[in-house]
Amino acid sequence: MQRLDLDDLPPRIAQLLTSVAEGEELLLVQGGAVAGRLTGGAPVALPEPEDEPDPQITPGEIMEQFRSMMEDDF
Repeated sequence: MQRLDLDDLPPRIAQLLTSVAEGEELLLVQGGAVAGRLTGGAPVALPEPEDEPDPQITPGEIMEQFRSMMEDDF
């Protein structure tokens, strides 16, 4: 499946793509010919925000864990 990041598009186009209602179709036209067809689906629920990180962990500990993971991988 191909993926298109809406943040990479001009705001007007991203808004048009996200405003397609469920069951509504959007034609993609290039040079007067239909290049594609998108059908709107049900809105996707946004994930619940995760809990705040533990304030006890210092940035130094985070960097040490990251360095350790990188060394393990390489």
